[in-house]
Amino acid sequence: MKLHFDSNQEYQIDAIKAITDIFEGQALQGGDFEFSVSTPGALLSENGLGNRLTLPEEQILSNVKSIQGRNEIKEVVNELQGLNFSVEMETGTGKTYVYLRTIYELNKLYGFKKFVIVVPSIAIREGVLKNLQITHEHFQSLYDKAAISFDVYDSRKVSHLRGFASANSIQILIINIDAFAKDENIINKPNDKLTGKKPIEFIQSTRPIVIVDEPQNMETEIRKKAVENLNPLCTLRYSATHTNLYNLLYSLNPVKAYDLGLVKQIEVDSVVSEHAMNDAFVQVEKIQSSGKNKIIAKLKIDVNTPKGVVRKSVTVDRDKYDLYKLSGERDVYQDLKVTEIDLSNRVVSLSNGQMLAVGETQGGLNDEVLRYMMQKTVEEHLKKEKFYKPKGLKVLSLFFIDRVKNYREYDAGGNPVKGKFAQWFEEIYQKEIGKPAFSGLIPYSVEEIHNGYFSQDNKGRLKDTGGETQADDDTYKLIMQEKEKLLDISTPLRFIFSHSALREGWDNPNVFQICTLNETKSEIKKRQEIGRGLRLCVNQEGQRIHDRNTNKLTVIANERYEDFAKALQKEIEEDCGVKFENRIKNKSERTKINYRKGFEADPKFLQIWEKIRHKTKYSVSYQTGDLIALAGKALRDIPETIKPTVRSTKQKVLITDDGVTGQLLSDSVRNDFGYDTGYRHEIPDILAYIQSKTELTRNTILQILKKSGRISEVLINPQLFMDNAANAIKGVLYDLMIDGIRYERIGDITYEMTLFDDKDFEIYLDNFTHLVNEPEKTIYENYMPLDSGLENQFAKDCESSENIEFYFKLPGWFKIPTPIGNYNPDWAVVFKGEKKIYFVAETKSAGQELLKSEKQKIKCGKEHFKEITEIVYKQVSSVKDLMA
Repeated sequence: MKLHFDSNQEYQIDAIKAITDIFEGQALQGGDFEFSVSTPGALLSENGLGNRLTLPEEQILSNVKSIQGRNEIKEVVNELQGLNFSVEMETGTGKTYVYLRTIYELNKLYGFKKFVIVVPSIAIREGVLKNLQITHEHFQSLYDKAAISFDVYDSRKVSHLRGFASANSIQILIINIDAFAKDENIINKPNDKLTGKKPIEFIQSTRPIVIVDEPQNMETEIRKKAVENLNPLCTLRYSATHTNLYNLLYSLNPVKAYDLGLVKQIEVDSVVSEHAMNDAFVQVEKIQSSGKNKIIAKLKIDVNTPKGVVRKSVTVDRDKYDLYKLSGERDVYQDLKVTEIDLSNRVVSLSNGQMLAVGETQGGLNDEVLRYMMQKTVEEHLKKEKFYKPKGLKVLSLFFIDRVKNYREYDAGGNPVKGKFAQWFEEIYQKEIGKPAFSGLIPYSVEEIHNGYFSQDNKGRLKDTGGETQADDDTYKLIMQEKEKLLDISTPLRFIFSHSALREGWDNPNVFQICTLNETKSEIKKRQEIGRGLRLCVNQEGQRIHDRNTNKLTVIANERYEDFAKALQKEIEEDCGVKFENRIKNKSERTKINYRKGFEADPKFLQIWEKIRHKTKYSVSYQTGDLIALAGKALRDIPETIKPTVRSTKQKVLITDDGVTGQLLSDSVRNDFGYDTGYRHEIPDILAYIQSKTELTRNTILQILKKSGRISEVLINPQLFMDNAANAIKGVLYDLMIDGIRYERIGDITYEMTLFDDKDFEIYLDNFTHLVNEPEKTIYENYMPLDSGLENQFAKDCESSENIEFYFKLPGWFKIPTPIGNYNPDWAVVFKGEKKIYFVAETKSAGQELLKSEKQKIKCGKEHFKEITEIVYKQVSSVKDLMA
């Protein structure tokens, strides 16, 4: 399988532009004009070719403010926090794709060539490398086969850094923070193979643009200094959970991502024990020092209270160790005492011979709960497999476990044998797949459909690890290598067991179930737990599926749903400063939406559907003279073109016991140069640049520039002037195109009736959902999913009005093409009065201020339906407006 990437995702383009626009006004690199030896955008250094920034800090600050305003960042900066820039993107929305494409864009727009991606872990390093590999062909087609090389830093091959520094093409170096954060790292020591230079000097000399992936893991002073020591031109920081939002330029937080359907909907299947207080339940919560000479343990046990037996925390120490007394003298704890609290090993010993580490449990139906969690996972998987298989979607379930021996053990001879989880799974699966509903669904044996991804020792035996060992390195590579293979329906493997410590390495888009079968109490954050399954799924062609009814992640959790949701909401509020109420859904509250049986043959439906189902294409016409006049006027009104500036900052070097610091002596700016002073800009081909942005002829662009009377400003700051001019011209051009748009039918091509498919059409009911009382007037049998209170009232009024014979909300796949993107109208309505009138209606609140793009799409809708006989298209705020 080959994964495909959509280059037109608006939110990703916005995130990319948020970074590239920082440098608006920086001289253009390349084009069909000659450069001086000192190429704009690049500098020649002792060790090779590097990046150069010519913009003054004032211009960058102005650009940053403009970007923040455009992207609705609440706290606009008045002073730059250094050249550190933050992008906040929720897990699963394509953060890595965005910053990789940003590299190509920065090269295309400004000629920057040297980039370093700093990662905090092996898992993320391997993920970045995999993304570079699978997006390479995609980016090559988008960026005219731009010359590029990417590599992972290897301390055994430091001479490769010379190639990084000297190459005259895009160079991307991926490096783990731990490889250069300490003085004793090889990269920071003089090296004979590099003529005595420190390897890091080859990076420093290039002034790389540094991209920090998951910067919240690099906020210690040592790590921050290590990143600064790379001598970056600027630092770009990408994460879903920033600790510090330095110069935040774009924010796609969990609330936005969820509401826009950019990630899977989340379901929680809660599996907890109830009334299971018939044995001596003990869970070790915490072991810690208390004062100089005392160690205490926090245990959770079942305690007698006036309201009955309650599971609660108690403190155990050298004086209070009898669990029978601490439990309120419950018989099940008779003679059970804590005999030792071991702080160094974080273990509590009991008088019955048990030793429990922090997080471990005895009693309380622990195995029964874990086994039932596994059963619920298998059940959910098979249901989804049945519905999704005909759509070409592979379904994967992911089990995270904290002890490898629970999945695979070894006998005295070193031979592998099934652990209890593997045995349970095979028993449960055989039982479930044997049900008539799933007969013939998966044509593979039980042994073929599950497997484990764990790290190995030098004898090939699976073992527990912490996630950052050399053995884990190999496991992450295997996971990444087999990403596409696991998406193939013909690959038998569907149920995957992996160690909890390797969680970060999993980002397969077709994970639909996640079940954590830890025997110890998990301290993993909820956002981490769901993050492995948030990505939108892909089909067998590698195409991303955006259907919300298909993209559902089910988390099988060993806790109450309310606790899970509360913990997740708290994390998001703390991490992102946003509210996330009512967006996490309880699986049991999901409701099936049914189309009314036989609606597709109902004459009342067909009378309007037969008219509106025809597809169209559009053409545009406008007078070039009008474009020149209007664009010339728009160009006269663009912001003032600001001169480039040069800043001089002089500092005195101070060497003290505290280290090397600087003392500012003088700071000056010069911007009094231009053509009149003998200074010469390299002037690019202005017409070619604007032509690439607008696709207008060179002559038309020249006429617009002349008409504006501002063409001379290109001498002040060529790039800034060209960018402002191109934006002004495009705004006028789109207005004229839409003013002159015409639609025509595409032969006999129509929307097929089969698109009305409710097989797995399920929603979560909310205040906007319309309860259908008269199904004969619409296509829905029970509920009509809607997006606003206005739409809900419109549906109610249609249902109750004697003048409305039939109505329905047009599905999301009913789209009209326009120059600025597809348009999905709201309603189809049959009005019966003296004569029947067939309406397509767009509902907007009375007095609502519409975005310019909304107005333009509504205008296109009117033109489209002019081509459709007997259809009246109207923008309305209520049913009575239809006949106004």
